[in-house]
Order: sequence, then structure tokens, then C-alpha cells
Amino acid sequence: MTKSKIKHEEKAWSVQNSISLYGIDRWGERYFSINHSGNIDVSPHGKEGIKLDLKVFLDELKGRNLKPPLLIRFDDILEDRMRHLHQAFENAINNYGYDNKYKGVFPIKCNQQRHVVEEIVSIGQKWHFGLEAGSKAELLIALSLINDPEAFLICNGYKDMQYIETAILARKLGRQPVVVIEQSDEVERIIKSSKKLGAAPLIGIRAKLSSQSSGRWGDSIGEKAKFGLSIPEILRAVKQLKSAGLLEELSLLHFHIGSQINDIGVLKNALQEASQIYVELHRLGAPMGQLDVGGGLGVDYDGSRTATPASTNYSLQNYANDVVATIQECCHSNKIKVPTLISESGRALCSHFSILIFNILGTSSVEEEIPTKTNNECLSVKNLRTTLKGIEDYSKNNSIETSKLQESWNDAVKFKEDALAAFRLGFIDLTERAIAEQLTKSCAKKLANLLTNHPIIPEEVQVLNAELSETYYANISIFRSAPDTWAINQLFPIMPIHRLDEKPSQLGHFADLTCDSDGKLAQFIHNGKVKPLLELHTLHPNDDYLIGMFLSGAYQEVMGNLHNLFGSINAVNIRLINNGKYKLDHVVRGNTKSDVLLAMEHDSEQLLERLRMASEIGIQKGNLKIKDAQNLIEHIETSLRKSTYLQE
Repeated sequence: MTKSKIKHEEKAWSVQNSISLYGIDRWGERYFSINHSGNIDVSPHGKEGIKLDLKVFLDELKGRNLKPPLLIRFDDILEDRMRHLHQAFENAINNYGYDNKYKGVFPIKCNQQRHVVEEIVSIGQKWHFGLEAGSKAELLIALSLINDPEAFLICNGYKDMQYIETAILARKLGRQPVVVIEQSDEVERIIKSSKKLGAAPLIGIRAKLSSQSSGRWGDSIGEKAKFGLSIPEILRAVKQLKSAGLLEELSLLHFHIGSQINDIGVLKNALQEASQIYVELHRLGAPMGQLDVGGGLGVDYDGSRTATPASTNYSLQNYANDVVATIQECCHSNKIKVPTLISESGRALCSHFSILIFNILGTSSVEEEIPTKTNNECLSVKNLRTTLKGIEDYSKNNSIETSKLQESWNDAVKFKEDALAAFRLGFIDLTERAIAEQLTKSCAKKLANLLTNHPIIPEEVQVLNAELSETYYANISIFRSAPDTWAINQLFPIMPIHRLDEKPSQLGHFADLTCDSDGKLAQFIHNGKVKPLLELHTLHPNDDYLIGMFLSGAYQEVMGNLHNLFGSINAVNIRLINNGKYKLDHVVRGNTKSDVLLAMEHDSEQLLERLRMASEIGIQKGNLKIKDAQNLIEHIETSLRKSTYLQE
């Protein structure tokens, strides 16, 4: 291809092409776009608000010694998500004339980072936003942060006597902890704790619904669900509470149908069933007053607006409308007061506010240059050269039969296999095997160029994409920073954050730093489907190539592990201020090597002392100079204080 043709193709590529290719206009909501410089813009307050050039921002962070891999959290996006959630419910309440209010709670398990939870409580005070705790440790976090007597503290998870007694005492402190009965044996513990302290908690019941769910968390609902009481168990619990004089404290019904509800029809069925249970509990003498519809408000990760695991077939306003309308219809028909509405929408609140940024360390690829012909080449290499010459001749022909191209590729694959077989038997050397691999890739590349604009591509030739793909080595640990991609095949939008005004010329996937074959990213969004390879750019020497994983603010930080002892990465929380400027609201330094060693009970001082003693022995034997020993110890001391990830 001539230089003029290459320049023409680069000019023909525009930012709009990248928008379409990576689908950022579909999954980016109000927050992410591409600017004229080919960099991603972040608009924390929505499209009409202030924009921040993500690449420029990262360059400035680099000057503060904050380098990739990095976690960037936009507190303004978190606030915007909370505002839109409440606005959607307020709209629905006003439109349907719903005679009560909505109060959200944030499930701490979704992101337990101190600054994140503090920010949510601070932002949410205007709406009396509360927290949901699923363990004793999370309960302690919630009790220390919530001081709004109108904000709910939903107490879920397994509960022992101490958990329940803590909630009872917190109620005396003026908090509103609601102990949700999720296992039948918790009823007796609530009764015992109440007698012991002479006071009772606010009580809720989680119901196991018979409605069928869908998606990855479909088993969160139904008779085999992990948490919740069946209908017979609910009736038994009501009877026990009534006998103990505690039925008057039963005020809340809770249900949960999965972390990512992808189909609005599933929610409607569950709401109808839960509303009827709520009405029946009221008839049995419980005062009631709140209905907690749980979590599950979905995130459209791939932007397809479909009922697939990585998307949703509804909007935020659709969700709020269905919750309000369904519950109101049931309560009105049974002539009881509508309840205060509660939701535990963690994923929908914090997914968008966090971006994982990582740099590429290098790629694995076969040299594209056609190897020079040598004397006495083996037959398979000669055949590959003949095949390549035939493909080059096709390029001069304006009319090409795809069957001919398919035949050429089949020949190239066969001759490469012949070369490999000959190498195994010792008939050719390593150099000839390398030449065969280079020639095969040259055949693939020229065929791919010929087929670029061809309307029909034979299925057998479509494997060219995989043949030409490269592995991009990413400076992250999948198991630490994106565990859901490995554990449950969660799909996140992943794309370069810059050079988006250039045409990507390479297909590839990402391999992380861990010594594990599962440590890779090889699933990417593609118009509502999944593709194994992503369009990427060739690397420029001495320039960072930066990749962003978006919508990753829920669960990824708290579920990661220390595979290969790669620890947490640096994280920064930013807030926009006047005139398009920003401030670093909070910086959390990632784990050092010393931190992760200590987590595995390896003492850094002891490690250093062992190496010092080994150095002394080496000096005594004459194998090591004193200066070299000192350099080794100083190097290790410095290394212990630095990140577990690769740095410049």
C-alpha cells in the first residue's frame, strides 16, 4: 500500500467512526463522549455540563506521580446518578398521585470504600438517603455515618444476637435500623434480644417470591433462593411476633430479584406478587408502612437496550413508573394506605462514576516484513512464497472470486502445518520455521486487505481476524481490578481513551500481569452481541497507549483478590469546580509490595534480615562485593515501598 493511500485512509477516519465502532454513544449515557482531538471527554453533570478531557487529565496526574494503572472516580457522576434516581421516582409519584414518598438506600457491599460511602451519605442527606448493611462490619460503618433520623438503615444478611442487639441499641440512639428477617430462626433471636434489652427493633420480612426471574441472578428469586421466607414461614413468623408482642414493630416487606434485572416484565410480576403479600401482612395486624423492592435496577453495559445479561430493556423512568403504579394499584384496590417506597439500587448508582485506566506494556506479534529469500529453502517455505505471490497478483485484478481467496488461505494454512511437522521431525531448523510463520501472516494480511470491502466473506476466511490478532499486555491484574470479567463473564465497555481520530489498524485482546491463563480480557461489546477481539491501534515507541474500562464502579473494587500478590491500584476522587477546573478530592494510594506481603503474613523486616544474612555469607565466600550487597538491600528496601504494578 502506498504512503498516499495510507494517508487517505487516515483522513477518511473520523471521530464519528470511533463513536460508532465502540458504541460510546449507546452505553455512555450522559457522561462519556469523544472530542475533536480524539480523546474521551467526561461530562460529570451531563452533556450540557463541563467536560473534562480524560487524556489531558491523566497527563496532569502523571505530573503528580499518579500513573496508570489508576482508578478514577468522579464524585459528580455519583451525585448526578442519585439525583436522577430520586427525580425519576418523584416524577412517577407526581404523575400517578401516589400518596407517599420514596427513600433510597445504598447497599454498602456494592462499594465499601470509605470515601465512596461517606460521599453517598453526604450527597443523599437532602433526600434522606440511607444505607443497607449485609454484615456486622457493614452495620458498624452505617451506624457511624448515618445521623439523619429520617434515613433508613436496612439490616440484611445473616444475623446473630450481637447483630440484632446492636440494631436495637441503635434505635435508642435515634437511628432507623430495620432488622429484616431473612431466615426463620432469626425470629426467635429477635424475640430473645428484645426481652434482654427491654426494647425492640424495627422489623422487616424478606419474602421468597414464586415469580420467575431471568438473567445471571435468576436464582435470587423463587423457592430455592438463598435468602427470604416462604409463605408458610412468613405466617409462622407473624404468629411468633404476635405472641411475643412484637407484631406492632413489623413495618417493612422486602424482596430481591437479582443484581441486574434485564427484563422489565420480570419486575412487574414480582411487584404484583409482593404487593399482595404486603396487603396480607397488613390484614394480619402488622402496621407495615414500607415496601423495599430491593436492588436490581440494571445498567445498560453494551448500550443495546435489550433483555440480555449485559443490558436492560427499560429506562430509569420506566422502572420508577412500574414500581409506583403497580404498588399503588394493589393498595388502592384493597383500600389500604400506600407504603413508603425503598430501593437498594447500588449498581445503577455507582457503576458509571468509576473508570479503570491501564497502560499497555507491549504486544505479541509476528514480524510483518516478508523475509528475504535464502538458498536451499525447504519445500513448505517455497510453497508459501508461491502462495503469497499468487495473492499479490490477485490484488492487481479488479474482479476477484472469493473462492480463489479462500483456496489461497487454505493452501497457506496447509503449508504452515507442513513446516511445523517438518520442524517436529528435525527436517528444518528454527529459522525456517520462523520464516514459514512470517510468510503465513503476510498471506493473511494481504488477504484481509483484499476482503475489506467485499460484501460476502466465506466463513473459512473469517478466521483471518484471529490469525492477525495480537495480544496486548495490560499493566493490571484482572483478578484484582476486574474480577467479574473472570468470575461471571461480566461485559464492560472497554476502549482506548485517546487516538480516536485515528483508524485502529489491529485486532487484539488483553492479557494481564498474572501468571494465569484466565488473566485476560477477551470479551467486548458489539452491537448487543459479544466479540472476542477489539479494534486497537499500533503502539508508538515511548508513548503510553491508555485503555479505559468503563461502568466498573460496582463490586469490582471490593471483590478483587491478591492473585500473584498484585494489590490495589492508586485511586483518585475528583470534583469539578468553576471554569472547567477540577480538584483532587481524595487520593488513595494503592498497595505496596510490603502491604501485600504482610497480608499473607510475610514480615518485610524479617525478609530483609534473611537477605542481609545471605549477603554476609556471600561476602565471606568472596562471591559478592560489599558494595553490591548494599545495592541489593537498598534496591529491595525501595521496592517494598513501591506499587506491585510495573512502573516506568
